Amino acid sequence: MNSNEKKAADGSDTRILLTGVFGPFAQDDAYGSRAVNPMELYHNQVTKAQGPFSLRMFHRTFGLLMIEANIDAPCTILEFPTLERFIEEIKNNSYDVIGISSIIPNIGKVKKMCDVIRAWMPGATIVVGGHIANRDDLNEVVDTDYICRGDGIRWFRNFLGQNEDAPIKHPAIISGFGTRIMGMQVTGGNTAATLIPSVGCPMGCNFCSTSALFGGKGHSINFYKTGDELFSVLCQLEEKLRVNSFFVLDENFLLYKERALRLLALMEEHDKSWGFYVFSSARVLESYTMEQLIGLGISWIWMGIEGENSQYAKLKGVDTFSLVKKYQSHGIRVLGSTIIGMEDHTPENIESVIDYAVSHNTDFHQFMLYTPLPGTPLYAQYREMNLLLTEEECPAADIHGQERFNFRHAHITDNREKEYLLTAFRKDFEINGPSLFSIARTTMNGWKRYRNHPDPRVARRFKNDIAGFSTVYAGALWAMIRWYKDDSAMSGKLTSLLNEMYRAFKLKSRIAAPVLGSIILPLLKREAKKLAGGWTYEPPVIYEMNRRARELRAGKRGVSRIRIPEIRLPAYDLSRVLNSCHEQMNEVYNQIVEFRDRAGVQLHAGLMAGGKDHALEQIRTIRRQIAEMSETAQVRFNEVSRNMSDMYRQSREQMEGVRAAMAEKVWNIQRQIEDSCRHLEEVVESKILPEKQNI
Repeated sequence: MNSNEKKAADGSDTRILLTGVFGPFAQDDAYGSRAVNPMELYHNQVTKAQGPFSLRMFHRTFGLLMIEANIDAPCTILEFPTLERFIEEIKNNSYDVIGISSIIPNIGKVKKMCDVIRAWMPGATIVVGGHIANRDDLNEVVDTDYICRGDGIRWFRNFLGQNEDAPIKHPAIISGFGTRIMGMQVTGGNTAATLIPSVGCPMGCNFCSTSALFGGKGHSINFYKTGDELFSVLCQLEEKLRVNSFFVLDENFLLYKERALRLLALMEEHDKSWGFYVFSSARVLESYTMEQLIGLGISWIWMGIEGENSQYAKLKGVDTFSLVKKYQSHGIRVLGSTIIGMEDHTPENIESVIDYAVSHNTDFHQFMLYTPLPGTPLYAQYREMNLLLTEEECPAADIHGQERFNFRHAHITDNREKEYLLTAFRKDFEINGPSLFSIARTTMNGWKRYRNHPDPRVARRFKNDIAGFSTVYAGALWAMIRWYKDDSAMSGKLTSLLNEMYRAFKLKSRIAAPVLGSIILPLLKREAKKLAGGWTYEPPVIYEMNRRARELRAGKRGVSRIRIPEIRLPAYDLSRVLNSCHEQMNEVYNQIVEFRDRAGVQLHAGLMAGGKDHALEQIRTIRRQIAEMSETAQVRFNEVSRNMSDMYRQSREQMEGVRAAMAEKVWNIQRQIEDSCRHLEEVVESKILPEKQNI
């Protein structure tokens, strides 16, 4: 521990910093960042080839937020810092425990962070966790005191001497932030909350590092075992975040059928029109009736489509083509996941493998390279067969499934795997079009089918799903049609869907489509130009403290931060901080003035009563006291100055983000005005002037 102070037996006054690795991320550097591996799940693995149509968003480090919510200790969260920001945090604050969460490719960053901690805070205890903990040689590579494998909540509770079996508190967190598509920032109240019912997956696919991290095949950790527990958590998230949809971060949520059906019964009893985005295997999905899935609010499914002759039991006997089409016809959006480079893939059959995947025409499609990751059965098998590449042959920074194999493939050589992977992304985009188009089509299918459902709860959910379709989506399709003006096949599909919206939403969509579309199209073109020029997106630094950490910081420095909002976005009450600093400095000033006045009175009285020698002794005493007070005042001033600098820097970052957002909005408004004027001029020239001439 980084303190000689006596610590509470239950670890409740242990000062903890929980952090992810430092950025920037979408670049090639010496610490393991790779341009092909940005901190964007969808753009990285799903919509990579879709250019300005790619879905861009960031996600919080959910594991750290779950740990913070379930331990009793002053805890600070630092996400997406730069290396300089991380060093600054270590230099200017004191922590007993520093936890670092990481994936395996970022091991170079973890090593650097551990070295920084040893240099600036040698007494701190370092804990490293996350998927990187699957490396069996981790303690030989990074200078850490502990490695947290598996359940981080239980590990930290045990480490702090707290009750490991206490009920799990679920933090209120939105699923993503910084969302952009077609050059537009996506804002509003439609963002889903994140729900984490369990971790791990008992299905235990041999390549799955998540399953391996939490015990492997046959094992998982259920935080909420009953439908009643889940319903209670969902009601709280709904109230705190004002949401009606939930991204379920669970490898196979529907596997626990008794829990799911109990949740359905409670939703029906309490008239809840919730929507759920879930991961699930095909066989588990088939164990539910369509009525049950629709009643539960399953509106988005992430499912594996590993290949036509898949070796995995979860796909045995399942016609994935029929399954995808069936779900889409009921308004359930499907994200298919395909692996490139499995054992039976060869240069001769890889084209058919890709065609098979693309022909599913899912709303989204993830493509990943077959990768034996440390800790998985596949890794152990390949290591025993001596097929794994060394660190020199394949650095850890490249083992992320989007660049190259980390093993010697029996058939695919000469690093051609990346070419095949990119071909899959491009082919899916070229044939099936932008994912935004696909999800709009599937959502319309569901609304048409269920808008008049006899259960108002079900009908209400599908009505919620098509919010914005008569305006923004219609405008987006109008812009897409003009983008694809030279591609008759794709523009035909887009036009067909837009006409369907015209029929459904009547005059409103007919007016909104060209008006909004003429605004969206230049944004789309501008985004394409930016991306072609090498533009990348990085997540902002997020810095939060829980109540215990705020109280500790306030007690030691006299400066406090505003309470962390439940939606867990950084915010600061600047006026409150400034008033606090002002009060502190006034307090010091008043103490000095009071002492000065008191000392003058005492000195005069001493001179009258004790003579010159007594007065001189009093003067020496007063000087010592003044020196002590001045030193104390200087220390207080330095502390306030450091905190003001910290707040100024944080506020500057926050205001810079606001400034940039406002600048973009002003630019957008200017473009909207220009486009509107141009549109009016075209109308005048094409219609009004010819009519006058005829008259």
